[in-house]
Amino acid sequence: MKIVYTYVCGDIIHRGHVSYLLNAKKFGDVLIVGVLTDNAIIEKKKCPTLSFDERMFIVGALKSVDVVIPQNTYSPISNIYILHPDIMIESESHNIKDIAEVSAHIENLGGRIIILPYYLEQSSTGIKNKIKEDTI
Repeated sequence: MKIVYTYVCGDIIHRGHVSYLLNAKKFGDVLIVGVLTDNAIIEKKKCPTLSFDERMFIVGALKSVDVVIPQNTYSPISNIYILHPDIMIESESHNIKDIAEVSAHIENLGGRIIILPYYLEQSSTGIKNKIKEDTI
């Protein structure tokens, strides 16, 4: 059984997130998705709009996701050592230095990393900004 791991914020889910997770699922039998905790998110971004519990529920309800777990840091490395996935999925939107570090750890455990493209047509930040503009 091939285990795939990836992670998301899951704050405002859009087509890009769903496509990303559907594509990630194609690489294995079980897709485990880490949902970033609020503290993990604020390491690199602004605080999320939705609560952690809501984000866990929403991501877990997606048909491509088999298991959802908390990810307590922005880096997935601690979860990688707990799960020992065969494949780690990363987004090309992430910092290349961070991806290289994750890659070294997953390869150390006998797995491999796959980088999926970022969905340029939509972003959660863009959606939030549009909502702000429409309410002014």
